Amino acid sequence: MKSAIKFTALAGAAALTLAACGAAPEDTADESTETGAETEAVDFSPCIVSDQGGFDDKSFNQLSFEGAQQAAEELGAELTDVQSQSETDFQPNLQSLVDQGCDAIVSVGFALSADTVESANANPETHYILVDDAADNDFDGETDADNIKPLLYNTAEAAFLAGYLSAGYSEAGKVGTFGGQPFPTVTIFMDGFKQGVEHYNEVNDADVEVIGYSGGEDGAFTGGFTANETAKTTAKNILDQGVDVILPVGGPIYQSAIAAIEDSGRDVALVGVDADFYETDPTTQEYVLTSILKRMDVSTYEAVLAAGQGEFDPETYVGTLENEGVGLAPLHDFEDKVDPELMTEVDELRQQIIDGELEVTSYLAE
Repeated sequence: MKSAIKFTALAGAAALTLAACGAAPEDTADESTETGAETEAVDFSPCIVSDQGGFDDKSFNQLSFEGAQQAAEELGAELTDVQSQSETDFQPNLQSLVDQGCDAIVSVGFALSADTVESANANPETHYILVDDAADNDFDGETDADNIKPLLYNTAEAAFLAGYLSAGYSEAGKVGTFGGQPFPTVTIFMDGFKQGVEHYNEVNDADVEVIGYSGGEDGAFTGGFTANETAKTTAKNILDQGVDVILPVGGPIYQSAIAAIEDSGRDVALVGVDADFYETDPTTQEYVLTSILKRMDVSTYEAVLAAGQGEFDPETYVGTLENEGVGLAPLHDFEDKVDPELMTEVDELRQQIIDGELEVTSYLAE
């Protein structure tokens, strides 16, 4: 099955070719749900396995779970879920779901890719939905199992807008970013953010600096995706260089960034990733300028729903600004702090990217 992507080699990855993108995500609500009408149950067992962050990570695990749960409810089915505490849990967790007779299994996160491919090849009658990875571990440009549907997101486009916004908002002339590990699904945010800052400088004859990331694997990385002292120290080192906007990329590590901001005693805005942090984690509300949205809830919902309706489609889905698979969250409490003209510029840039007038490079750009 031809699929997926062409991407810059990071963390040992080679180049692939993107053959096709899935359809645009639709509104997850339907009339039967809104009116409270009962849905006739189907003979279908949907299941989901988390990455290490767990389903309450306020980020990609939680969003994927919410999408799968909504699909299950609309199908009249019961969602079976299992959480992973470490990488060693991935294979046995997947096998446990197979043993329970799951018809469709959602694997959340690129870290589960190899184990998901192995499980899919061993169980060709089961449908697999892999979030945030192309399932091409031999890098030959093809999905490694015919029964896997990859869900990918060109978040560089939305991160570009966040970078431009952050550069225009910054009074210090310095913005920062750091990540968990230099995987393509992490650095795609940082690349887009950096490009947005650079575009702001070009358009406005400015000189806003990006602290913490120079491109590729050249940047500040914590070595993992947990909120801990290493993540806090990484954030502190960036804050100490005078930034007043920071973008942490890697699930719960944003919590460590907020702890570092609080210790600094300075006004520093934070840019969230994946979910709208303002909505998913109210403790962030005084810090969050905006969030770079990766609408995994919508794409996961649609993939599970299709599988339950007998319409599973293994074609790779790629979320973009155009199909609203990625986007920028509202400013919320920062709306009065941001120049309306700056937001007008951001909106215009969004349309330019959609129209193809402005190129944002990434491993999912083509």
